[in-house]
Amino acid sequence: MSIRLDIVTAERIVFSEDVDAVIAPGIEGQLGVLPHHAPLMTTLHTGELRVRKAGEEFSMVISGGFLEVRPDRVIVLADVAERAEEIDLARAEEAKARAHEELKRRPKGTDLATAEASLANAATCVKPF
Repeated sequence: MSIRLDIVTAERIVFSEDVDAVIAPGIEGQLGVLPHHAPLMTTLHTGELRVRKAGEEFSMVISGGFLEVRPDRVIVLADVAERAEEIDLARAEEAKARAHEELKRRPKGTDLATAEASLANAATCVKPF
């Protein structure tokens, strides 16, 4: 038994396949979805989205967005979504360092929430899966 998973950003369709399970970083914690899950909609948090298919598991990094569960489909509308193998670790480390520096010196007019979100996103990309 499987369920269709569609992961979409404003730029592209990141993933669209039938899978066995989805584990997503919901705003209130990890959320597991199996086929025939009750319908729901929730906000997503920056973090690792795990997908199980045919006995294998792989990861993606997502940042923000929404998850909708229907009886036959899971739709993820994410601000950012990258497969783990697509992440440029050097670029992610640089982004993390910049975000840390931004938080430390936070120039006048810098939004704290934006700086913290940038740091969370960069830190998630650097995390080994």
